[in-house]
Amino acid sequence: MKAKKSDFPFFKTHPSLVYLDNAATTHKPQQVLDALTHFYTVMNSNMHRGIYRLAEEATEQFEKTRGQVTSFLSAQDSSEIIFTPGATAAINMVARGWGDANVHEGDEVVVTQLEHHANFVPWQQLCERKGARLRIIPVNDQGMLDLSQLDFFITSKTKMVAVTHVSNAIGTVVDLAPIIAKAHSVGARVLVDGCQAVSFMPVNVQTLGCDFYVFSGHKVMGPTGIGVLYARQAVHAEFIPPTTGGGMVLQVTPEKTTFLKSPRCYEAGTPPAAEVAGLSAALSYLEMVGIENVGTHVARLTKLAIEGLGKIPRIRILGPIDQLEQKGHLVSFVIEGVHSHDVAAYLDQFGICVRAGHHCAQPLAMRLSYDASVRASFYLYTTERDVTVLVEALTKLLS
Repeated sequence: MKAKKSDFPFFKTHPSLVYLDNAATTHKPQQVLDALTHFYTVMNSNMHRGIYRLAEEATEQFEKTRGQVTSFLSAQDSSEIIFTPGATAAINMVARGWGDANVHEGDEVVVTQLEHHANFVPWQQLCERKGARLRIIPVNDQGMLDLSQLDFFITSKTKMVAVTHVSNAIGTVVDLAPIIAKAHSVGARVLVDGCQAVSFMPVNVQTLGCDFYVFSGHKVMGPTGIGVLYARQAVHAEFIPPTTGGGMVLQVTPEKTTFLKSPRCYEAGTPPAAEVAGLSAALSYLEMVGIENVGTHVARLTKLAIEGLGKIPRIRILGPIDQLEQKGHLVSFVIEGVHSHDVAAYLDQFGICVRAGHHCAQPLAMRLSYDASVRASFYLYTTERDVTVLVEALTKLLS
């Protein structure tokens, strides 16, 4: 790959750090930091409003990035790309703007046991507000969704199916095709949480056929505070803007307000202009590296980690190991007799950063019978040495 740790100023500041918490957030190449600085020092203005050259140039860059994201997700049209404060905000926008208008008493919303709380709690709360029923597709002992009973979970009562593309907690890659096909066969909509997927695997929302797809910029080397909501053109008429105010209106009179068309009607307030500029730089960097190359790289490291950890007594690796070795990007595990928080604290003494906890996926942790796990997650700047250091430290702990 063309990516180098030297491209990332963070690692110049922390040259010996072994950073293995990339499923939580990724570091930024110099190009992203430069894009943020460039916006604030050269282009800072409020787009879509100012009738002067600087504001028009800022607007042009902002909308150019929307087109870039359109290509990144292989969407049909840039009107389907909505900028949000993050993936959590995007899911809540759909739960409010689409859910409140289309889910009623007696209806059903389907989620899975793999979901991050961000794609579980908003639907749970929607069902409580509307008197609807939340149904949960289970996983098996390996952490794979049991798709044999889709006819049982997705029925004529189903209005929305919300499903992750890749589990943030155990790394499972979900086979979305049968889920989306079944949902559409009963007239339901589908939202896919793509936060973990977009950083290392190509995504084509048209091929998937989903109605909504979300991801966060900071998971793919972009800034925090910027997310993307893909909303298929066919659902725009059903999706009421959940937030109103400046920038999203066509006309306001004392009697009535008329909204702009998508995507502007869903982007109330001052746009996250600098963050969008940073996201653009991050996607350009990822394109330069090649997302397929990233996927190959992290899968190789995942396999290496599984092989190393598998030789250490008392370690139980979570998730579908065979799948993870082929196309994984993280490894989660528990150690018999040692709490995961203590493991993370121990590893920190060696300059190794991992995540310990339930990873905002408590229903999954309950199903797989653990309170907390240790998660080591990899990205394009992770090296084989990083994995070796992790395995050696854990071997020392348990020897």
